[in-house]
Amino acid sequence: MPVARVNDIELNYKLEGDGEDTIVLINGLADDLETWVLQMDDFLAAGYRVLRFDNRGIGASSKPAGPYTSRMLADDAKALADSLGITGFHLLGVSMGGMIAQEYALAYPGDLRSVAFACTYAAPGPFCSRMFAMWGDMAPVLGVPFVMRDVTLWAFTVPFFEQRESELGEFETAMRYMDQPVHAYLAQLAVIKGHDTVSRLGGITTPALVLAGEEDILIPVSLSRRIHEGIPGSEWATTKGGHGSVWEYPAEFNQTYLDFVGRHRKG
Repeated sequence: MPVARVNDIELNYKLEGDGEDTIVLINGLADDLETWVLQMDDFLAAGYRVLRFDNRGIGASSKPAGPYTSRMLADDAKALADSLGITGFHLLGVSMGGMIAQEYALAYPGDLRSVAFACTYAAPGPFCSRMFAMWGDMAPVLGVPFVMRDVTLWAFTVPFFEQRESELGEFETAMRYMDQPVHAYLAQLAVIKGHDTVSRLGGITTPALVLAGEEDILIPVSLSRRIHEGIPGSEWATTKGGHGSVWEYPAEFNQTYLDFVGRHRKG
């Protein structure tokens, strides 16, 4: 896969499709660009060009010492888009990626035709902050794969565990063998612990969608709803599933997003 050298690091990326409109995808904590494998067919079939990449700290991208911030990773995304000559695009971020997308929309609105924030928040609050503090304590002792196996319990709904055991096993295996170093995990964890755009959401002027999995218990739906309430004119939608709705119910997630982004295509 190609690599771009930006901001003194290397970012691993994939740019696929030949549509006139480009969707840029930003992954969540400890997720590489393969996060989006269940979105790609639908997005490409809808006629979009799609850019996805490994954030700093994951996959084949550089893993410098942290901590990182959501603005830092937004600046990485900006530098990558600039290096590829991509502008006037649609930005979609999920979980931590949604936090990065908020900072991007605030800092670089001229780049965007639309922006979508999925399964995310403007600030973690007391509930999520306690959860993330526990992950930070566990990772150096038990390892990142152990923490990510715990995350699986928060990401999917009860019917997924009851009825889709083979798919669950695939996710659990992927978590068990992931190779993100502890220092890089903690550097990314700092992003979601420190992110706070609550007082700045009103400055987002790009057409925006806030999207939540209706049963999300990792980032409660009420926290996502506050983003919608803070951005004048933003749209609100929910889809089946929980925090991992991009994987558990990809068809519905994809269609909900494509319905939105389709209203903001060029021409």
